[in-house]
Amino acid sequence: MGNSLKYWIPAICVAVLISTFSTHYFSGAETARFFIPLLRWLFPAASLHTLNLMHTGIRKLAHITEFGVFSTAVFHGVRGERHGWRPSWALITLLIAVSYAGLDEWHQSFVPMREARFRDVLIDSTGALLAQFLVWGYAKLRKNPVQSQDLEG
Repeated sequence: MGNSLKYWIPAICVAVLISTFSTHYFSGAETARFFIPLLRWLFPAASLHTLNLMHTGIRKLAHITEFGVFSTAVFHGVRGERHGWRPSWALITLLIAVSYAGLDEWHQSFVPMREARFRDVLIDSTGALLAQFLVWGYAKLRKNPVQSQDLEG
């Protein structure tokens, strides 16, 4: 059991990070205190409405990215010592990632300055799915590496 646990450590670390991002310290109001002035500096002609839309876009891209990374880390745990890619591993990975996205939103329903949104579960799930396409593509590229014998002969 201890040997296979090492494959899950990255997923556990990313899950902890996601849970940290679900605290009130990373609410929209808190991140706006940093991003709106930065965006105003980068885009001085932009209206406040446009800056708020950009801030929301950054936050949603963060959802996609964090769950993409989580999905990749979970795939690593599911695969363990085995190599390659299997649809069943990707499906298990997606079930775990989507479940965690739902759990994360449920957690946010108890956090001051946060709220649970089904839309965010869909965004998180999109990030997890996109990452699995990348994992699949990477596995396909690695499946047919140039054999060292071909280089010698």
